[in-house]
Amino acid sequence: MQSIHEAALAELVAVGLGRLTMEGIAKRAGTAKTSLYRRWSAPHDVLLDAIHHEHPQEVPSPAADDLRGDLLRALRQLVAWLGTPTAAAVAAIMAERRRYPELARALYERVFDARGGRFTLTVLRFYAARGHIDPARITPIVADLGEALVFKLALDADVPPSEEQLVAIVDQAILPAVGLDPAGRSAKS
Repeated sequence: MQSIHEAALAELVAVGLGRLTMEGIAKRAGTAKTSLYRRWSAPHDVLLDAIHHEHPQEVPSPAADDLRGDLLRALRQLVAWLGTPTAAAVAAIMAERRRYPELARALYERVFDARGGRFTLTVLRFYAARGHIDPARITPIVADLGEALVFKLALDADVPPSEEQLVAIVDQAILPAVGLDPAGRSAKS
């Protein structure tokens, strides 16, 4: 299965989303096209399965005792993921979302939502469920804040954000947005 997932991601990079075929994936994986059709009905299904399999799963500390550290680990995980073929596949789908709206929709449904959401959102929900932060503070904007800043900084500089920038995102944006200061105490109103 791993070789098929790797082949789907490599084929996407080689030919692009519009020219992704079962034949190309099968050839690259060294398997028969009929083998692919037994499991998937279309090349985009193979691609979504590969992305789902390779997409990182955020795992907050079980004791829920280090929100700041868990947010930093989630952002580090995001930065590490940005350099993978899976991230390139996600970027290709997002770049072509007008041409393939059903594929972009499936990306959210079958990958992001199925894996618990996005990087910092998973952590924020975990801590809210345990009473450490107010769930009402996890608005759609707050949910995307960390990731949006990572992407902005990466686009601006054409390199991933530094550790110092990740710390600043957590301390200056995410924690204040959920009503906490960097030490994890309630912020004064």
